[in-house]
Amino acid sequence: MNWLPLYLSAKLALVTTCILLVVAMPLAYTLAYKRIPAKPLLDAFFSLPLVLPPTVLGFYLLLFMGPNGGLGRLWNELTGTGLTFTFTGLVLASIVYSFPFAVQPLKNSFEKIDIRLIEAAYVLGCSNLKTFFRVIIPNSINGIIVAGILTFAHTMGEFGVVLMVGGSIPGKTKVASIAIYEFVEALEYKKAAHLSLALIVISYLVLVAVNLLNQRDGYDIRSRSM
Repeated sequence: MNWLPLYLSAKLALVTTCILLVVAMPLAYTLAYKRIPAKPLLDAFFSLPLVLPPTVLGFYLLLFMGPNGGLGRLWNELTGTGLTFTFTGLVLASIVYSFPFAVQPLKNSFEKIDIRLIEAAYVLGCSNLKTFFRVIIPNSINGIIVAGILTFAHTMGEFGVVLMVGGSIPGKTKVASIAIYEFVEALEYKKAAHLSLALIVISYLVLVAVNLLNQRDGYDIRSRSM
């Protein structure tokens, strides 16, 4: 049994999660604490991947990242290589696809912090940056962990987006979900079952971890789709 697709899925999920946590924190902070005109519209825009069919999102990402797309042309000028059907392209597509799974838990966690703690930090002379790192982050650890777990699990199960943007190149873009699909098409059900079971176990462990964090912090994500 070739476990390389599962390794690629885990690698993709880990890289995507690390990048998204860094990118999503400032945005979640802004959405939680700043007064922004038409904030509900902005919040809905960042949550679009939750409701869009993955193939629709993958199609537009393919156009944008392709040789004639804005990002694709820029990437080619900078590196001399294409962006689609590469692992780097998969990472960028996964960041977009899993974006709300990082932003929403972080935003909810930030909003739960007692505003008096933040006001006290300002009174003591802390800047916004110091308050963020000394007050908000330490009081949002569980929310950050939940965001990381959800992002990792969601990326592990990607299919439509990774198929559109990355295709199925063995050792480069052929992740576990694509491999399972191809095994089923080839009637290799035993191999498909092994990979599927591995993903089931990973998903179950993710749910256990999230539920344990819910019990500790009272953070409710049960209404959100995995």
